Amino acid sequence: MITVEVIERLREQMRAGGGEKAHARQAEQGKWSARKRVDYLLDDPREAIEIGLFAGYELYEEPCPAGGVVVKIGKVQGVPCVIVANDATVKAGAWYPIAAKKNLRAQEIAMQNGIPILYLVDSAGVYLPMQDEVFPDKEHFGRIFRNNAVMSAMGIPQYAAIMGPCVAGGAYLPIMSDEAIIVEKTGSVFLAGPYLVKAAIGEETDAETLGGARTHSQISGVTDYQARNDQEALDILKKLVAQTQRRSTFQWQRQVPKPPRLSSERLLELLPSDPTRPYDTYAVIEALVDEGSFTEYKAGYGKTLITGYAHIEGWPIGIVANQRTVVKSGRGEMQFGGVIYSDSADKAARFILNCNQKQIPILFLQDVTGFMVGTRSEQGGIIKDGAKMVNAVANSVVPKYTVVVGNSYGAGNYAMCGRAYDPRLMLAWPTARIAVMGGTQAAQTLLQTYKRGRNLSFEEEQRLLSEIREKYERQLSPFYAAARLWVDELVLPQETRMYISLMIEAAQWGYEPRPFPVGVIQT
Repeated sequence: MITVEVIERLREQMRAGGGEKAHARQAEQGKWSARKRVDYLLDDPREAIEIGLFAGYELYEEPCPAGGVVVKIGKVQGVPCVIVANDATVKAGAWYPIAAKKNLRAQEIAMQNGIPILYLVDSAGVYLPMQDEVFPDKEHFGRIFRNNAVMSAMGIPQYAAIMGPCVAGGAYLPIMSDEAIIVEKTGSVFLAGPYLVKAAIGEETDAETLGGARTHSQISGVTDYQARNDQEALDILKKLVAQTQRRSTFQWQRQVPKPPRLSSERLLELLPSDPTRPYDTYAVIEALVDEGSFTEYKAGYGKTLITGYAHIEGWPIGIVANQRTVVKSGRGEMQFGGVIYSDSADKAARFILNCNQKQIPILFLQDVTGFMVGTRSEQGGIIKDGAKMVNAVANSVVPKYTVVVGNSYGAGNYAMCGRAYDPRLMLAWPTARIAVMGGTQAAQTLLQTYKRGRNLSFEEEQRLLSEIREKYERQLSPFYAAARLWVDELVLPQETRMYISLMIEAAQWGYEPRPFPVGVIQT
């Protein structure tokens, strides 16, 4: 199990960005760091949540802390906002592939919840050595500007502060926002910088004349506000956000928040270090929800899934949680880490329908190895019942949130609202493991495939098994998932309540109840 100490140490490493020298150079230019800018905007930085802190971790040959972008969700002037800030201490804020993916995820969160998004722009543009992984494809750099246009049509407020260079295609991001602020001397916007202008048309110019604050605020009219420094730009941004009006009148009935019956600080203690051993999921739920609020749905049916209603920090929530079980058979005791049976899938589908009927958000607690296999299960219609559950998850219209508590394997990942099923927030705990299957199962399966037509010695088989298992174990790490943004954040379990509470509150900003179109569900 990954320890709290390891996570905290790596968090500090990611927050340090490009290091002390890079921060010193930025300060010499009169510029604040990306994190100082974000925290200055927030009403209370302690009540904000971060997205993608581990993005880019060990992903490239060169370090790319937090993907070179800081993304936080929190209140600005009482308004829940997504804040995106380029970190110019990391390769001058250049857009790595993971930076583009992280920005797209930030925009997706703003669209899902209908909340404002604030861009603090300070970037040298696309990271040219990796342009083929950043520039041309559907989910690459250009999608960001497409989203600018789509969000504008949706009525989602977008504000930008140009606090450093903003070059080439990247110039469209702030200018396609509703309103743009530019900082004197440090902020600049142009489609081609001075060197490229000289190469292209032979004109001698400098950055300030070409696209500085005076040029765009007093001559071109490209920007809307001119600020003397970072602080003034952020103060203007705060005033703009304060004028933003809420788009929805809907709100969930929030009860008086209560602490959990079991302290959230004990959550890691409740989970075994061995990912195959059973534990009490009910205790985990009691350490997450407000004391006395959990009401179980169909408690005696489909027992490998726990479903029920509760409150988190006073907000109503439906819970779908895997339950690790021990099954005794003719082969002795068998560990089934959250296997989904036909009755469990049927129960979950019905419960999801109920939550949609009542407009109650849903929290999925994943610890699943997949659907039950074997002749008996197939003849019992496990595929049909599994499809019913997947259909309900896919078409659910209420806000969905997912926490990977333990295993997240195969089709179980999908049925329990994995990344492909649009949870508005997806978190992983230090005990999380995400893959198509476990390392041991994968090694045995691949070995059988590799052995066809080959005579392998015992030593060769063991070496191959070890290589496959080691590769899978590395890829099962929650750091591996967080680095690639398969999850929004790797959090300590005791932080989960704050994340969920803030996101439910943010969801009210643009939420409108609508029908639940389930399509074809076989009964």
